Amino acid sequence: MVSSLPGGELASRPLHFFWIADCSGSMSGVKIQALNVAIREAIPEMRRVAGNNPNAQVYMRAIKFSTGANWHIAQPTRLEQFQWIDLTAGGVTAMGKAFQMVAEQLKVPPMDPRGLPPVLVLISDGAPTDNANQGLQAIMAEPWGQKSVRLAIGIGEDANYNMLERFIGNPEIQPCHAGNSDQLAQYIRWASTVAIQASSSPHAPGMNDQQGLTVVATQLNIPAPPPVSNGQSQDIW
Repeated sequence: MVSSLPGGELASRPLHFFWIADCSGSMSGVKIQALNVAIREAIPEMRRVAGNNPNAQVYMRAIKFSTGANWHIAQPTRLEQFQWIDLTAGGVTAMGKAFQMVAEQLKVPPMDPRGLPPVLVLISDGAPTDNANQGLQAIMAEPWGQKSVRLAIGIGEDANYNMLERFIGNPEIQPCHAGNSDQLAQYIRWASTVAIQASSSPHAPGMNDQQGLTVVATQLNIPAPPPVSNGQSQDIW
């Protein structure tokens, strides 16, 4: 029997998942193609994982950043109906603007105080060209930002891994380093599925928890990413 919470059934608790994708000029060509394929191919596995947890209703959306930031998929869409729309690349790396836009969506409202911790997955191959620290502060100023499950994937050697570490904000969880398209696909599949599992676990903190706001890996049981192989990739980033 599904337990209930004040104001609604546990089964109705929303889990909002945000892709935060770098679409700067350095992502053009093979990288952006690989990113589109990787996210599209991860969706069935995400649905399988979400289907094993009836306590969560997963809503997906995506934001892209290059010269400025824009909602790529603005409407929170139930995972069962979610379809990926291909990204294109060009411009600079306004990561901070993307963070600020995400922070606005983490306020209550529009977030439901009865929800599950939101999931933020950042993917980038370079350094921010705006004030990313200020944008990250905006996320962390929101209680749901502090409670969010934050993971990051760096693409290639030029990604700013220090910035990705600050985004995650947890020394127990390190950014993933994808050196080719096969590794990117493996990391995206890992990040998207473990994040849903962690956020919808019985130990995930809610808005009314009295245990403090900081989410750590031990609370949410996020395993280290598995070893990845080069697969059949001929591209090296």
